[in-house]
Amino acid sequence: MTPPDQTPPSPPPQLRDVDLGEDGLAIRLLDLQRRSYALEAELVGFDAIPPLHESLDELRASPLAWLVAETDRRVLGAIATERLADGVIDIHRLVVDPGELRRGIGRALVERARGRSRAVVSTGRDNHPAVRLYSSLGFTPVGDQEVAPGFWVRRFEHPGETDS
Repeated sequence: MTPPDQTPPSPPPQLRDVDLGEDGLAIRLLDLQRRSYALEAELVGFDAIPPLHESLDELRASPLAWLVAETDRRVLGAIATERLADGVIDIHRLVVDPGELRRGIGRALVERARGRSRAVVSTGRDNHPAVRLYSSLGFTPVGDQEVAPGFWVRRFEHPGETDS
C-alpha cells in the first residue's frame, strides 16, 4: 500500500510498432510532435524545424516506421525511422512529451529502434539534451552542418554491434 503522501509510481511505458492509420493515433502523434519540437525550437533558437509545421496529411504520408512508448493509450514518446538500402537505421524523429522528459523514454525508443544495427541521426547542435542522449548511447559526432543561417545540425553515427 502506498502511503497517502506519496504518488504510486507510474507503470513503465509499453513500446509498440504502430500504423498511423490507427484510430486517432496520427492526431495524438502530431500533437506530441509539435509540443516536442516547440521545446527544441526554444532550445536552439530556430523555429523553422520542418516537423514543427507539418500537417496531419504530411505526417500520414511520410514513409517512416513508427514506434511509440505509451501508457494507457497515452503516447509519451515516439521515434520514426527508415531502413536505408545498406541496412543502416536512419532516425528521422525522436519526440518525447515535455512533461515526461528524463524518464528514459527517449533512450528506450532509440535502443529498441536501433537494435544491433548501424544507425545515423541528426539533431540541433545546440539541443544539448539530445546531444547528450545520443553520445551516452554510443553515437559519435561525424560533423556539423549549417542548414539555415545560424542554425547548425550535428550528425551522429552508431557503428552497431557484430556477433564476432
